[in-house]
Formats: sequence, C-alpha cells, structure tokens
Amino acid sequence: MKVIKRETSEHYNWKEVCDGWHFINTDELSVIAEKMPPHTAEDKHFHYHSKQFFYILSGEAMMRFENQDVVLKTGTGIEIEPHEIHQMTNISDEPVEFMVISMPKSHGDRELV
Repeated sequence: MKVIKRETSEHYNWKEVCDGWHFINTDELSVIAEKMPPHTAEDKHFHYHSKQFFYILSGEAMMRFENQDVVLKTGTGIEIEPHEIHQMTNISDEPVEFMVISMPKSHGDRELV
C-alpha cells in the first residue's frame, strides 16, 4: 500500500501555465491531477492506444470534440476512447482542477491534430 499526496507527487508544467501531478505513472496506468488557469486549453489531439477518463474536481471545463462540445461541471466526468479527437478547455474565469486516468498511459501516445 502506498499513500499518495499531491505535495509529494512528481509535478510538471504544460502549456507554460498549467500544472500536472503524476499520482500513478506506469506503462499500464496513469493517474494525474491537473489544474488549468482560466481561459486556457490543451492542444487538440487524439491517442492511438489510451482510453481516458476526465473527472472535474472543481470548476467548469469544456471538452471539445470534432462535432460537439460537452460542458463538464464539478462532479462530472467523461470517457474518451482511443482515436477520439478531443481538447480540454477552461472556458471559465476560475481555475479548473480535474483528474485524468489513462489506460495504458497516454504520455508518448498522442498525435496533434
């Protein structure tokens, strides 16, 4: 058994202003907490192999797909299949914090669109 805390987890920055913390980082499974400042977005992309689940801990975000946008509020999540083009966007004036669970891990399995 291993107790995992944000304070002691591996931290990284992305898009220069967004934060991520690796809670579990194995080839088979990735569990990450992320924080996006207001009005930021990740690059539109897809994963070849990784299936992902995004869960909003606080704030509001939009998951953009090719043909629709889905608003995600605190306490909601969304499943992303491999090859599904998506883009997490913070459309609000407040930070959004969320979890990203990927199986297998998504790092190194991403294609920008």
